[in-house]
Amino acid sequence: MLISSAHAQAGSGLSGILSGEGLMGMLPIILMFALLYFLMIRPQMKRAKDQKAMTDALQKGDEVVTAAGIVGKITKVGEVYINLEIATGTEIQMQKAAVQTLLPKGSIKAMS
Repeated sequence: MLISSAHAQAGSGLSGILSGEGLMGMLPIILMFALLYFLMIRPQMKRAKDQKAMTDALQKGDEVVTAAGIVGKITKVGEVYINLEIATGTEIQMQKAAVQTLLPKGSIKAMS
């Protein structure tokens, strides 16, 4: 008897949801998801899009830094792989996705 009268007084169920109690309880969760989207997901998607555009625009003669920290000049560009000259007469083959940063022209000579 006590439980059913408590439920009747609380106004739960369909009438509670329609009056806005359910929405107010869900509002903090909705705000957390919106905050998560704008602070984490959206910037990460933008970085991934910029990285893809940079790897697609790679061409022969570009100076790059790879994810492993190798600095070199691109000598050949394929669909998935690039040839990278890391020293005079020394070339290695790497995946395009391993390129992390595109350096300005002449950066390698300035480092030496």
